[in-house]
Amino acid sequence: MVDYLIRFAQSHESFRRAEITALASLVGVEIEFLVYHDHTPFCVVRLANEEAARALMRRSILAKNIYELWGQGDTYDLLRADVHHRTESRWPDYKMVSFRFDVDTYASTRTAKERNEIIESFSFLAFEGPIKMVDADEKFCVFEEFAHQLASSGNPKTHTEPVLKRIYLGRWVTEGGRTEINTYNLKKRKYISTTSMDAELSLISANMTHAAPGKLFYDPFVGTGSFLVAAAHFGAVTCGSDIDGRSFRGKEATSHIDTGVISNFKQYGLLSRFLDTFTSDLTNTPLRSTRIFDGIICDPPYGVREGLRVLGHKDDSRKGELMMFQGVPSYKRENYIFPKRPYAFDAMLDDILDFAAQTLVVNGRISLWMPTANEDDVELAIPKHPCLEHLDSCVQPFNKWSRRLLVYRRLPDSEVPSTPLRERKEVPRGNADELNPFRRRYFESFAVEEKASS
Repeated sequence: MVDYLIRFAQSHESFRRAEITALASLVGVEIEFLVYHDHTPFCVVRLANEEAARALMRRSILAKNIYELWGQGDTYDLLRADVHHRTESRWPDYKMVSFRFDVDTYASTRTAKERNEIIESFSFLAFEGPIKMVDADEKFCVFEEFAHQLASSGNPKTHTEPVLKRIYLGRWVTEGGRTEINTYNLKKRKYISTTSMDAELSLISANMTHAAPGKLFYDPFVGTGSFLVAAAHFGAVTCGSDIDGRSFRGKEATSHIDTGVISNFKQYGLLSRFLDTFTSDLTNTPLRSTRIFDGIICDPPYGVREGLRVLGHKDDSRKGELMMFQGVPSYKRENYIFPKRPYAFDAMLDDILDFAAQTLVVNGRISLWMPTANEDDVELAIPKHPCLEHLDSCVQPFNKWSRRLLVYRRLPDSEVPSTPLRERKEVPRGNADELNPFRRRYFESFAVEEKASS
Protein backbone atom coordinates (compact mmCIF):
# COMPACT_ATOMS: atom_id res chain seq x y z
CA MET A 1 0.00 0.00 0.00
CA VAL A 2 1.21 3.50 -0.91
CA ASP A 3 0.29 6.91 0.51
CA TYR A 4 -1.13 9.48 -1.91
CA LEU A 5 -2.11 13.12 -1.60
CA ILE A 6 -5.38 14.24 -3.21
CA ARG A 7 -5.56 17.94 -4.00
CA PHE A 8 -9.27 18.80 -3.87
CA ALA A 9 -11.08 21.86 -5.13
CA GLN A 10 -12.24 23.86 -2.14
CA SER A 11 -15.92 23.71 -3.08
CA HIS A 12 -18.85 21.48 -2.11
CA GLU A 13 -16.71 20.27 0.78
CA SER A 14 -19.24 17.82 2.25
CA PHE A 15 -19.41 16.01 -1.11
CA ARG A 16 -15.67 15.39 -1.56
CA ARG A 17 -15.05 12.37 0.63
CA ALA A 18 -18.41 10.85 -0.34
CA GLU A 19 -17.58 11.12 -4.05
CA ILE A 20 -14.15 9.52 -3.64
CA THR A 21 -15.63 6.72 -1.52
CA ALA A 22 -18.32 6.09 -4.15
CA LEU A 23 -15.74 5.98 -6.95
CA ALA A 24 -13.54 3.60 -4.98
CA SER A 25 -16.53 1.28 -4.60
CA LEU A 26 -17.39 1.62 -8.31
CA VAL A 27 -13.91 0.77 -9.65
CA GLY A 28 -13.17 -1.82 -6.97
CA VAL A 29 -10.34 0.06 -5.29
CA GLU A 30 -9.55 -0.38 -1.60
CA ILE A 31 -9.01 3.03 0.01
CA GLU A 32 -8.06 4.21 3.50
CA PHE A 33 -8.40 7.87 4.48
CA LEU A 34 -5.42 8.90 6.63
CA VAL A 35 -5.99 12.68 6.69
CA TYR A 36 -9.20 14.45 5.68
CA HIS A 37 -10.89 17.68 6.82
CA ASP A 38 -13.54 19.78 5.08
CA HIS A 39 -11.62 22.99 5.80
CA THR A 40 -8.53 21.98 3.81
CA PRO A 41 -8.13 20.83 0.17
CA PHE A 42 -5.37 18.35 1.07
CA CYS A 43 -6.31 14.74 1.75
CA VAL A 44 -3.96 11.81 2.38
CA VAL A 45 -5.19 8.36 1.37
CA ARG A 46 -3.63 4.91 1.16
CA LEU A 47 -4.03 2.93 -2.08
CA ALA A 48 -2.58 -0.23 -3.55
CA ASN A 49 -0.62 1.37 -6.40
CA GLU A 50 -0.59 4.02 -9.14
CA GLU A 51 -3.05 2.07 -11.25
CA ALA A 52 -5.58 2.32 -8.42
CA ALA A 53 -4.87 6.04 -8.07
CA ARG A 54 -5.48 6.64 -11.77
CA ALA A 55 -8.70 4.62 -11.75
CA LEU A 56 -9.95 6.60 -8.77
CA MET A 57 -9.18 10.00 -10.28
CA ARG A 58 -10.28 9.33 -13.84
CA ARG A 59 -13.80 10.64 -13.28
CA SER A 60 -13.62 12.53 -10.00
CA ILE A 61 -15.22 15.97 -10.29
CA LEU A 62 -14.08 17.44 -6.97
CA ALA A 63 -10.44 16.28 -7.06
CA LYS A 64 -7.98 18.36 -9.07
CA ASN A 65 -4.96 16.04 -8.96
CA ILE A 66 -3.48 13.11 -7.09
CA TYR A 67 0.19 12.86 -6.07
CA GLU A 68 2.36 10.12 -4.67
CA LEU A 69 3.20 11.39 -1.19
CA TRP A 70 6.95 11.82 -0.84
CA GLY A 71 6.88 13.50 2.54
CA GLN A 72 4.93 15.58 5.05
CA GLY A 73 5.65 17.58 8.18
CA ASP A 74 4.76 20.61 10.28
CA THR A 75 8.04 22.32 9.35
CA TYR A 76 10.41 22.17 6.40
CA ASP A 77 13.01 20.36 8.49
CA LEU A 78 10.48 17.66 9.39
CA LEU A 79 9.31 17.50 5.77
CA ARG A 80 12.83 16.99 4.42
CA ALA A 81 13.50 14.32 7.04
CA ASP A 82 10.33 12.49 6.01
CA VAL A 83 11.29 12.73 2.33
CA HIS A 84 14.63 11.08 3.17
CA HIS A 85 12.86 8.35 5.14
CA ARG A 86 10.20 7.58 2.53
CA THR A 87 11.98 7.92 -0.81
CA GLU A 88 15.78 8.16 -0.59
CA SER A 89 16.24 4.70 -2.10
CA ARG A 90 14.25 5.79 -5.19
CA TRP A 91 16.07 9.05 -5.99
CA PRO A 92 18.41 7.39 -8.54
CA ASP A 93 15.32 6.37 -10.59
CA TYR A 94 14.57 10.06 -11.21
CA LYS A 95 18.12 11.38 -11.48
CA MET A 96 18.21 11.97 -15.26
CA VAL A 97 14.53 12.47 -16.16
CA SER A 98 13.16 15.90 -17.09
CA PHE A 99 11.22 17.47 -14.23
CA ARG A 100 9.54 20.57 -12.87
CA PHE A 101 8.82 21.83 -9.35
CA ASP A 102 5.81 23.88 -8.22
CA VAL A 103 4.65 25.42 -4.95
CA ASP A 104 0.94 25.32 -4.09
CA THR A 105 0.08 27.58 -1.14
CA TYR A 106 -3.36 27.40 0.48
CA ALA A 107 -4.81 30.26 2.58
CA SER A 108 -1.77 32.48 2.03
CA THR A 109 0.56 33.69 -0.74
CA ARG A 110 4.25 33.45 -1.61
CA THR A 111 6.37 35.81 -3.67
CA ALA A 112 8.27 34.48 -6.67
CA LYS A 113 11.50 34.78 -4.69
CA GLU A 114 10.08 32.77 -1.79
CA ARG A 115 8.82 30.06 -4.14
CA ASN A 116 12.26 29.76 -5.74
CA GLU A 117 13.90 29.48 -2.33
CA ILE A 118 11.49 26.72 -1.35
CA ILE A 119 12.21 24.80 -4.55
CA GLU A 120 16.00 25.21 -4.13
CA SER A 121 15.75 23.77 -0.61
CA PHE A 122 15.06 20.38 -2.21
CA SER A 123 18.32 20.34 -4.17
CA PHE A 124 19.41 17.42 -1.96
CA LEU A 125 17.31 15.20 -4.24
CA ALA A 126 20.20 15.65 -6.72
CA PHE A 127 18.12 15.53 -9.88
CA GLU A 128 20.37 16.18 -12.90
CA GLY A 129 17.82 15.95 -15.71
CA PRO A 130 16.62 19.01 -17.67
CA ILE A 131 14.06 21.33 -16.12
CA LYS A 132 11.00 21.53 -18.38
CA MET A 133 8.00 23.66 -17.50
CA VAL A 134 5.95 21.95 -20.22
CA ASP A 135 5.69 18.19 -20.82
CA ALA A 136 8.17 17.25 -18.11
CA ASP A 137 8.60 13.53 -17.41
CA GLU A 138 7.97 14.09 -13.71
CA LYS A 139 6.21 16.90 -11.83
CA PHE A 140 6.79 17.58 -8.17
CA CYS A 141 4.84 19.97 -5.99
CA VAL A 142 5.30 21.41 -2.51
CA PHE A 143 1.97 22.02 -0.78
CA GLU A 144 1.74 24.53 2.04
CA GLU A 145 -1.33 24.68 4.25
CA PHE A 146 -1.73 27.87 6.26
CA ALA A 147 -4.28 28.58 9.00
CA HIS A 148 -5.67 31.87 10.27
CA GLN A 149 -6.21 32.47 13.97
CA LEU A 150 -8.37 35.04 15.72
CA ALA A 151 -6.57 38.12 16.96
CA SER A 152 -6.30 38.68 20.71
CA SER A 153 -9.17 41.19 20.49
CA GLY A 154 -11.55 38.29 19.87
CA ASN A 155 -13.18 40.06 16.95
CA PRO A 156 -14.12 37.30 14.46
CA LYS A 157 -13.39 39.68 11.58
CA THR A 158 -9.85 40.32 12.80
CA HIS A 159 -7.20 37.67 12.18
CA THR A 160 -3.51 37.40 12.86
CA GLU A 161 -0.99 36.63 10.13
CA PRO A 162 -1.53 33.13 8.67
CA VAL A 163 0.47 30.37 10.36
CA LEU A 164 2.09 27.53 8.40
CA LYS A 165 0.29 24.43 9.63
CA ARG A 166 1.35 21.55 7.35
CA ILE A 167 3.65 20.94 4.36
CA TYR A 168 3.64 18.12 1.82
CA LEU A 169 5.83 17.05 -1.10
CA GLY A 170 4.20 15.01 -3.83
CA ARG A 171 5.01 13.49 -7.21
CA TRP A 172 2.19 14.07 -9.69
CA VAL A 173 0.34 10.95 -10.86
CA THR A 174 -2.75 12.14 -12.73
CA GLU A 175 -5.48 14.76 -12.80
CA GLY A 176 -9.17 14.46 -11.96
CA GLY A 177 -12.14 15.05 -14.22
CA ARG A 178 -12.95 18.66 -13.41
CA THR A 179 -12.56 19.75 -17.04
CA GLU A 180 -15.93 18.11 -17.70
CA ILE A 181 -17.62 20.87 -15.69
CA ASN A 182 -16.81 23.30 -18.47
CA THR A 183 -17.84 20.82 -21.16
CA TYR A 184 -21.34 20.58 -19.71
CA ASN A 185 -21.63 24.17 -18.52
CA LEU A 186 -25.29 25.23 -18.56
CA LYS A 187 -24.37 28.49 -20.28
CA LYS A 188 -23.39 26.48 -23.35
CA ARG A 189 -26.30 24.04 -23.24
CA LYS A 190 -29.11 24.31 -25.78
CA TYR A 191 -32.05 23.49 -23.53
CA ILE A 192 -32.21 24.57 -19.88
CA SER A 193 -34.62 26.16 -17.42
CA THR A 194 -34.37 27.98 -14.10
CA THR A 195 -34.50 24.65 -12.26
CA SER A 196 -31.76 22.87 -14.27
CA MET A 197 -29.14 21.36 -11.97
CA ASP A 198 -25.68 22.80 -12.63
CA ALA A 199 -23.10 20.65 -14.39
CA GLU A 200 -20.82 20.13 -11.40
CA LEU A 201 -23.51 18.82 -9.06
CA SER A 202 -25.12 16.75 -11.82
CA LEU A 203 -21.81 14.99 -12.52
CA ILE A 204 -21.16 14.48 -8.81
CA SER A 205 -24.64 13.00 -8.38
CA ALA A 206 -24.02 10.63 -11.29
CA ASN A 207 -20.69 9.55 -9.76
CA MET A 208 -22.27 8.85 -6.38
CA THR A 209 -25.02 6.81 -8.06
CA HIS A 210 -22.41 4.72 -9.94
CA ALA A 211 -23.37 5.71 -13.49
CA ALA A 212 -21.29 3.56 -15.86
CA PRO A 213 -21.43 1.71 -19.20
CA GLY A 214 -23.93 -1.15 -19.31
CA LYS A 215 -26.24 0.43 -16.73
CA LEU A 216 -29.79 1.75 -17.07
CA PHE A 217 -30.55 5.03 -15.28
CA TYR A 218 -33.89 6.74 -14.67
CA ASP A 219 -34.96 10.20 -13.50
CA PRO A 220 -38.66 10.38 -12.50
CA PHE A 221 -38.54 14.20 -12.33
CA VAL A 222 -36.51 14.66 -15.48
CA GLY A 223 -37.22 18.34 -16.25
CA THR A 224 -34.54 19.51 -18.69
CA GLY A 225 -32.51 16.31 -18.24
CA SER A 226 -29.39 17.51 -16.40
CA PHE A 227 -29.01 14.22 -14.51
CA LEU A 228 -29.60 12.11 -17.60
CA VAL A 229 -26.92 14.00 -19.52
CA ALA A 230 -24.46 13.50 -16.64
CA ALA A 231 -25.22 9.78 -16.34
CA ALA A 232 -24.91 9.36 -20.12
CA HIS A 233 -21.52 11.10 -20.04
CA PHE A 234 -20.27 8.28 -17.80
CA GLY A 235 -21.68 5.64 -20.16
CA ALA A 236 -25.12 4.83 -18.75
CA VAL A 237 -28.21 4.41 -20.91
CA THR A 238 -30.86 6.83 -19.66
CA CYS A 239 -34.59 7.53 -19.61
CA GLY A 240 -36.86 9.82 -17.67
CA SER A 241 -40.36 11.05 -16.98
CA ASP A 242 -42.13 14.11 -15.60
CA ILE A 243 -45.69 14.94 -14.63
CA ASP A 244 -45.50 17.93 -16.98
CA GLY A 245 -44.43 16.78 -20.43
CA ARG A 246 -43.71 20.33 -21.52
CA SER A 247 -40.66 20.39 -19.25
CA PHE A 248 -38.76 17.79 -21.29
CA ARG A 249 -40.34 18.41 -24.71
CA GLY A 250 -39.79 22.14 -24.84
CA LYS A 251 -42.42 24.75 -25.63
CA GLU A 252 -41.70 24.75 -29.37
CA ALA A 253 -41.64 21.00 -29.88
CA THR A 254 -42.84 19.78 -33.29
CA SER A 255 -42.41 16.61 -35.28
CA HIS A 256 -39.85 18.38 -37.49
CA ILE A 257 -37.72 20.18 -34.90
CA ASP A 258 -35.68 18.62 -32.10
CA THR A 259 -36.20 20.62 -28.94
CA GLY A 260 -36.14 19.85 -25.26
CA VAL A 261 -34.03 17.15 -23.65
CA ILE A 262 -33.21 15.33 -26.88
CA SER A 263 -31.48 18.45 -28.27
CA ASN A 264 -29.02 18.34 -25.35
CA PHE A 265 -28.11 14.72 -26.06
CA LYS A 266 -27.53 15.57 -29.71
CA GLN A 267 -25.40 18.56 -28.72
CA TYR A 268 -23.04 16.35 -26.68
CA GLY A 269 -23.03 13.37 -29.04
CA LEU A 270 -24.79 11.18 -26.47
CA LEU A 271 -27.96 10.34 -28.39
CA SER A 272 -27.15 6.60 -28.41
CA ARG A 273 -27.41 6.63 -24.60
CA PHE A 274 -30.84 8.25 -24.50
CA LEU A 275 -33.87 5.94 -24.59
CA ASP A 276 -36.77 8.38 -24.24
CA THR A 277 -38.88 10.46 -21.88
CA PHE A 278 -42.58 10.12 -21.10
CA THR A 279 -45.26 11.99 -19.18
CA SER A 280 -45.85 10.27 -15.86
CA ASP A 281 -46.55 10.87 -12.20
CA LEU A 282 -44.21 8.83 -9.98
CA THR A 283 -46.88 8.34 -7.31
CA ASN A 284 -49.11 6.76 -9.97
CA THR A 285 -46.34 5.36 -12.17
CA PRO A 286 -47.25 3.20 -15.17
CA LEU A 287 -43.98 1.26 -14.84
CA ARG A 288 -44.11 -2.32 -13.63
CA SER A 289 -42.67 -3.15 -10.23
CA THR A 290 -39.70 -5.12 -11.51
CA ARG A 291 -35.96 -4.82 -10.96
CA ILE A 292 -34.79 -3.04 -14.10
CA PHE A 293 -32.88 0.09 -13.04
CA ASP A 294 -29.23 0.19 -12.01
CA GLY A 295 -29.56 3.76 -10.81
CA ILE A 296 -32.13 6.45 -10.10
CA ILE A 297 -31.18 10.13 -9.79
CA CYS A 298 -33.73 12.81 -9.08
CA ASP A 299 -34.36 16.26 -7.68
CA PRO A 300 -38.06 16.16 -6.75
CA PRO A 301 -39.98 19.44 -6.64
CA TYR A 302 -39.85 21.03 -3.20
CA GLY A 303 -43.24 22.70 -3.59
CA VAL A 304 -41.92 26.17 -2.75
CA ARG A 305 -42.72 28.21 -5.85
CA GLU A 306 -45.98 26.33 -6.31
CA GLY A 307 -47.53 23.58 -4.21
CA LEU A 308 -46.48 20.00 -4.93
CA ARG A 309 -49.09 18.13 -6.97
CA VAL A 310 -49.79 14.62 -8.19
CA LEU A 311 -52.49 13.16 -10.44
CA GLY A 312 -55.91 12.81 -8.84
CA HIS A 313 -59.06 14.63 -7.77
CA LYS A 314 -59.14 16.91 -4.77
CA ASP A 315 -62.61 15.57 -4.07
CA ASP A 316 -62.69 11.81 -3.43
CA SER A 317 -66.35 11.71 -4.38
CA ARG A 318 -65.35 12.31 -8.01
CA LYS A 319 -62.92 9.41 -8.06
CA GLY A 320 -63.81 7.04 -10.89
CA GLU A 321 -66.23 9.49 -12.47
CA LEU A 322 -66.06 9.31 -16.26
CA MET A 323 -66.39 12.64 -18.05
CA MET A 324 -67.67 12.53 -21.64
CA PHE A 325 -67.37 15.11 -24.41
CA GLN A 326 -69.26 14.59 -27.68
CA GLY A 327 -69.53 10.91 -26.88
CA VAL A 328 -65.79 10.48 -26.30
CA PRO A 329 -64.21 10.00 -22.85
CA SER A 330 -62.43 13.24 -21.95
CA TYR A 331 -59.15 11.52 -21.10
CA LYS A 332 -58.88 10.24 -24.68
CA ARG A 333 -58.98 13.71 -26.19
CA GLU A 334 -55.66 15.10 -27.45
CA ASN A 335 -55.85 18.30 -25.39
CA TYR A 336 -57.05 16.62 -22.19
CA ILE A 337 -55.45 17.94 -18.99
CA PHE A 338 -55.40 15.42 -16.18
CA PRO A 339 -56.73 16.63 -12.80
CA LYS A 340 -54.12 17.20 -10.10
CA ARG A 341 -54.34 17.47 -6.33
CA PRO A 342 -51.99 18.82 -3.64
CA TYR A 343 -49.56 16.32 -2.15
CA ALA A 344 -47.32 16.19 0.92
CA PHE A 345 -43.56 16.37 0.37
CA ASP A 346 -42.75 13.72 2.99
CA ALA A 347 -45.29 11.41 1.30
CA MET A 348 -43.50 12.06 -2.00
CA LEU A 349 -40.17 11.06 -0.43
CA ASP A 350 -41.73 7.83 0.84
CA ASP A 351 -43.12 7.14 -2.63
CA ILE A 352 -39.68 7.69 -4.19
CA LEU A 353 -38.00 5.23 -1.82
CA ASP A 354 -40.80 2.68 -2.29
CA PHE A 355 -40.39 2.97 -6.05
CA ALA A 356 -36.61 2.55 -5.75
CA ALA A 357 -37.00 -0.52 -3.54
CA GLN A 358 -39.26 -2.13 -6.16
CA THR A 359 -37.32 -1.21 -9.32
CA LEU A 360 -33.60 -1.12 -8.43
CA VAL A 361 -31.40 -4.14 -9.02
CA VAL A 362 -29.45 -5.52 -6.07
CA ASN A 363 -26.78 -2.97 -5.06
CA GLY A 364 -28.34 -0.44 -7.43
CA ARG A 365 -28.28 3.11 -6.12
CA ILE A 366 -30.67 6.01 -5.81
CA SER A 367 -29.54 9.60 -5.24
CA LEU A 368 -32.17 12.18 -4.44
CA TRP A 369 -32.07 15.81 -3.38
CA MET A 370 -34.24 17.08 -0.55
CA PRO A 371 -34.51 20.46 1.18
CA THR A 372 -33.39 21.00 4.73
CA ALA A 373 -32.68 24.18 6.66
CA ASN A 374 -30.17 26.02 8.78
CA GLU A 375 -32.46 26.18 11.82
CA ASP A 376 -33.32 23.14 13.92
CA ASP A 377 -37.06 23.82 13.82
CA VAL A 378 -37.18 23.47 10.03
CA GLU A 379 -34.97 20.39 9.76
CA LEU A 380 -36.53 17.52 7.84
CA ALA A 381 -35.67 13.99 8.90
CA ILE A 382 -33.75 11.80 6.47
CA PRO A 383 -36.27 9.32 5.03
CA LYS A 384 -35.56 5.62 5.52
CA HIS A 385 -36.67 2.39 3.91
CA PRO A 386 -36.05 -1.19 5.13
CA CYS A 387 -34.93 -2.31 1.66
CA LEU A 388 -32.46 0.55 1.21
CA GLU A 389 -29.19 1.27 3.00
CA HIS A 390 -28.53 4.98 3.54
CA LEU A 391 -24.93 5.61 2.43
CA ASP A 392 -24.33 9.37 2.34
CA SER A 393 -25.90 12.71 3.11
CA CYS A 394 -24.12 15.73 1.59
CA VAL A 395 -25.23 19.29 2.27
CA GLN A 396 -25.26 22.25 -0.11
CA PRO A 397 -25.90 25.39 2.00
CA PHE A 398 -27.71 28.49 0.80
CA ASN A 399 -28.58 31.68 2.65
CA LYS A 400 -31.79 30.77 4.47
CA TRP A 401 -31.96 27.06 3.73
CA SER A 402 -29.95 24.09 2.51
CA ARG A 403 -30.48 20.96 0.51
CA ARG A 404 -29.04 17.50 0.88
CA LEU A 405 -28.05 14.84 -1.59
CA LEU A 406 -29.12 11.51 -0.11
CA VAL A 407 -27.62 8.29 -1.47
CA TYR A 408 -29.06 4.82 -0.88
CA ARG A 409 -28.15 1.29 -1.96
CA ARG A 410 -30.68 -1.45 -2.73
CA LEU A 411 -30.01 -4.28 -0.28
CA PRO A 412 -29.98 -7.92 -1.36
CA ASP A 413 -33.20 -9.67 -0.33
CA SER A 414 -31.21 -11.80 2.11
CA GLU A 415 -30.34 -8.64 4.08
CA VAL A 416 -33.86 -7.21 4.11
CA PRO A 417 -36.05 -7.71 7.21
CA SER A 418 -38.76 -10.36 6.85
CA THR A 419 -41.50 -7.70 6.67
CA PRO A 420 -39.85 -5.07 4.47
CA LEU A 421 -42.88 -3.42 2.86
CA ARG A 422 -44.29 -0.52 4.78
CA GLU A 423 -48.01 0.03 5.02
CA ARG A 424 -49.03 2.79 2.70
CA LYS A 425 -50.07 5.84 4.66
CA GLU A 426 -53.48 7.40 4.21
CA VAL A 427 -53.47 9.88 1.34
CA PRO A 428 -52.75 13.27 2.95
CA ARG A 429 -55.23 16.08 2.36
CA GLY A 430 -54.92 19.84 2.74
CA ASN A 431 -53.53 22.89 1.03
CA ALA A 432 -49.92 23.38 -0.11
CA ASP A 433 -48.73 24.90 3.18
CA GLU A 434 -50.44 22.27 5.34
CA LEU A 435 -48.91 19.45 3.32
CA ASN A 436 -45.38 20.87 3.13
CA PRO A 437 -43.84 22.09 6.41
CA PHE A 438 -40.65 23.15 4.62
CA ARG A 439 -42.63 25.38 2.26
CA ARG A 440 -44.55 26.91 5.17
CA ARG A 441 -41.44 27.62 7.23
CA TYR A 442 -39.58 28.85 4.17
CA PHE A 443 -42.09 31.61 3.54
CA GLU A 444 -42.55 32.33 7.25
CA SER A 445 -38.84 33.16 7.50
CA PHE A 446 -39.21 35.73 4.72
CA ALA A 447 -42.25 37.26 6.43
CA VAL A 448 -40.33 37.64 9.70
CA GLU A 449 -37.42 39.34 7.90
CA GLU A 450 -39.75 41.70 6.04
CA LYS A 451 -41.39 42.74 9.34
CA ALA A 452 -38.01 43.32 10.96
CA SER A 453 -36.82 45.50 8.08
CA SER A 454 -40.02 47.60 7.92
